[in-house]
Amino acid sequence: MTISPPPVLPDLTVKLGRLSIPNPIMVASGTFGYANEMKDFVPLHRLGGVVPKTITVLPRVGNRPWRTIETAAGLLNSIGLDNDGIDQFVLSKLPFLQSCGAPVVVSIAGGSVDEFVLLAEKLDSETGIAAIELNISCPNVSHGVDFATDPHLCKEVVEGVRNATQLPVIAKLTPNVTDITVIAQAAADGGADAVTLINTCQGIAVDWRKQRTLLGNGIGGLSGPAIKPIALRCVHQVYKSVRIPIIGVGGIMTTDDCMEFFIAGASAIQIGTASFAEPVVTGRILDELPAAVNSLGASELQAIVGSLRVGEPARTSKK
Repeated sequence: MTISPPPVLPDLTVKLGRLSIPNPIMVASGTFGYANEMKDFVPLHRLGGVVPKTITVLPRVGNRPWRTIETAAGLLNSIGLDNDGIDQFVLSKLPFLQSCGAPVVVSIAGGSVDEFVLLAEKLDSETGIAAIELNISCPNVSHGVDFATDPHLCKEVVEGVRNATQLPVIAKLTPNVTDITVIAQAAADGGADAVTLINTCQGIAVDWRKQRTLLGNGIGGLSGPAIKPIALRCVHQVYKSVRIPIIGVGGIMTTDDCMEFFIAGASAIQIGTASFAEPVVTGRILDELPAAVNSLGASELQAIVGSLRVGEPARTSKK
């Protein structure tokens, strides 16, 4: 009896511009706390990257309750960038992140280009940070999406941050635009190493009996399985039009979801809402991913990125 050798594990390393990560499974900002909250559920050192809660220059208390509403196919949130500010982040949150064993991508948000630049300058002097993600697409704060809906502003903020730090720069974009490829090209022109697609889609939840919105802020951001088709469309469009690496995010719950994003054009993905429903989801996907990549006959993940064929009719058997 001939015993077949075990399959060769595929190369899962990912290069996102100047940022190199050991595998493509990251966790999304705002869904994983500062990683310390998840250490009992997730072997943090296995992750391709950790993106903690977005930080701002000054502390923010966030929006008034309610802040989250469960929907039929996801989660509607209006947190409002609740955080303790950059100084407290560096003092009390960054030390644990530096020790977690995974690349740390710090998410930042500002009300002006100068605020983004100030945050980047402060982080540039710290150790243990792999990259900066620009949250220019939060729908839950005043003017939160301005930089991601105007290509000129997008390029300006990316360029300003790129000039202020030696760290790789990632721009997180919103789907709430007419043509996301225009914004992605602006981010690339500004010097972004990669783009994250997508942030949440705007939505509301209402109580018709009381005739009011359920979220205290009215409008919130929809995440979860409901937005996966939108996220896949954005990833595919940008992959076909803009020469920049893509991190896909939006409704990813399973290994199959990850694979869909990879063939659509994402080099890496971020897990968001799924972590609330299944805190151990990232470990399960990391266990299953090598076999999924092997099943396509690939010895490395990057060989399947962007391999999606569009418009081919389904095959039917001839009678």
